Amino acid sequence: MYAIFKNGGKQYKIREGEIIRLEKLNAKTGVIVEFDQILMIVDGNNIKIGTPTIKDAKITAEVVAHGREKKIKIIKFKRRKHSRKQKGHRQWFSDVKIINIF
Repeated sequence: MYAIFKNGGKQYKIREGEIIRLEKLNAKTGVIVEFDQILMIVDGNNIKIGTPTIKDAKITAEVVAHGREKKIKIIKFKRRKHSRKQKGHRQWFSDVKIINIF
């Protein structure tokens, strides 16, 4: 059984028991969160597709950890002008363990 849901403008394919990395959630570590924007649920030969979401379907998950990704560097360079700008960015994330799909 797997499901596809939407969170933070992105779509994720998940199974029960998986740990996935989402955009930062405003929940503390160890808290149970629910997602209700489920787009599709596949259970063997039984397939439910939402229009655009499935009513009465929910995913429960536990927030495992929060953190930041590796730093990416943005460099703007102009040749022959002795001009260079450098900036770094680290995106926040939340690791979530899927408990139940129903």
